[in-house]
Amino acid sequence: MTQGKKFQAAAAKVDATKLYDVPQAVALVKSAGFAKFDETVEVALRLGVDPKHADQMVRGTVVLPHGTGKSVRVAVVASGEKVKEAEDAGADVVGADDLVQKIQGGFLDFEALVATPDMMKSLGRLGKILGPRGLMPNPKAGTVTFEVGKAVRDLKAGKIEFRVDKTAIVHCPVGKISFDEGKLVENTEALIAAIQRAKPAAAKGKYVRSVFLSSTMGPGVPVDPAVADKLVGRGA
Repeated sequence: MTQGKKFQAAAAKVDATKLYDVPQAVALVKSAGFAKFDETVEVALRLGVDPKHADQMVRGTVVLPHGTGKSVRVAVVASGEKVKEAEDAGADVVGADDLVQKIQGGFLDFEALVATPDMMKSLGRLGKILGPRGLMPNPKAGTVTFEVGKAVRDLKAGKIEFRVDKTAIVHCPVGKISFDEGKLVENTEALIAAIQRAKPAAAKGKYVRSVFLSSTMGPGVPVDPAVADKLVGRGA
């Protein structure tokens, strides 16, 4: 694959043989950005786990201190007093069985879906629609709960879910390239620390094998994997 001159110039700023700390990596990603749009800054971690084994699955959530820079449309499936609670918290779409039917009919104008436990039976039949899009509510992600107000506020504030894929990689956004360096550093460190804390007991050997920070169009910047232990050690 041929690389454009702008990418080559950006990549030349990164020493691929060096491991950077998070502030250095963030500064490099920002200086190497060249796209005409506000690129998303992303973190990719390769973990020492085998996701084929259930006891080595890595999954969790983290509220990024400064959000992702993207406004999240949140839908809530609930009934009774929980409808008003969801609306008061800022949910974009709220409904009960009527919303379930609407989703079944093809309505997917939302990025996150919250449901109360009593409504999950109705949502169960939408697994083929919601599952592949990562939208099915899940108790581990905090999206199946009676505390719908808190769930909506957390999602609006920048709560993201991370999950290791079949190649043992976790890939998540941590903000926009227009963010101040300090905010990107704090968001990145919050994500890395959360993934470190989610280490399965069954994981053997080195857990965080490699970490890369990049923008949508920019080159990957290698981050020292040892930062994961240090961040948890200092209570990040």
